[in-house]
Amino acid sequence: MQSAETVLDVLRERGRRGLPLDELYRQLFNPQLYLLAYGRIYSNKGAMTPGPDAETADGMTMAKIERIIDALRHERYRFRPVRRHYIPKKDGKQRPLGLPSWSDKLLGEVIRLLFEAYYEPQFSEHSHGYRPGRGCHTALREVARTWTGTSWFIEGDLAQCFDRLDHQVTLATLGGKIHDNRLLRLVGQMLQAGYLEDWVWNATLSGAPQGGVLSPCLSNIYLDRLDKFVETTLLPGYNRGGLRRHNPEYQRVQYALAKPAPAAIMPRSGRCKSSNAVSPATISTILATGGCATCDTPMTSCSGSPDRRPKPRRSNVASASSCKRISSWSCPRKRR
Repeated sequence: MQSAETVLDVLRERGRRGLPLDELYRQLFNPQLYLLAYGRIYSNKGAMTPGPDAETADGMTMAKIERIIDALRHERYRFRPVRRHYIPKKDGKQRPLGLPSWSDKLLGEVIRLLFEAYYEPQFSEHSHGYRPGRGCHTALREVARTWTGTSWFIEGDLAQCFDRLDHQVTLATLGGKIHDNRLLRLVGQMLQAGYLEDWVWNATLSGAPQGGVLSPCLSNIYLDRLDKFVETTLLPGYNRGGLRRHNPEYQRVQYALAKPAPAAIMPRSGRCKSSNAVSPATISTILATGGCATCDTPMTSCSGSPDRRPKPRRSNVASASSCKRISSWSCPRKRR
């Protein structure tokens, strides 16, 4: 008998490659999967909550696992109706919960392990609900990092999602990848097991029991078709181009910041040693008056490139260099 991790690794690889599954039902005969499932759910708060009978996680033995496997091998296992219980919601309404028996919960966890290992590599990268290692925080992190240029999005709320899952659509979706009628019949029997409310049996014509361990996984498999439709049909149909058009106002500011400063305040390295000592107040004076900071003489402008600017004339008087020039232009009043 293969170990549980080996079985799950094989299913993950087949799911990653998109290969169908045959004879998955016989994996339910592996006791290692039940031990792994027991280790995952025995510490939950609802493990000691009784369902339609008094069976709980207390007193779990290998003999009970063998009885479940024997019933599955002869296809005699039947899911019991869940016990209906209502909890209050924030809007004042009540949410119905279905509390299964412990044996049904254990078997449901084994089936969830198999489905999750196979379908998890096939789910969309943008899906975060009821998935291992994902949740509301990972969804918000993706929105903050990647939705920086979003111009449209779809906002919706699936009201009573678990209660309105169509059984035929669910089984047809599973049958597209899982070619095992015995397992499909077992899942269909679980969906149609009904519920007990005030100890009166009621049929479940649609939906999955909200509170069962397998229901979130089934809903993800069901809604994965919606994710694929949005990614393959809606996005290519409504998106235009690869980049968004820039905002003209943003471009105007961006060009203004990238525009070079006026030539009068651009020092030429290596030609005017006094340019490094010019204070901001001096630069403001030059920009306002257009003249020299020392003698107030208007400077000649240079419309060419830095290599074509006129070179400063040499002077025999040492005081001629005292003119606070910040470029290579000359100050005629300082010449003798």
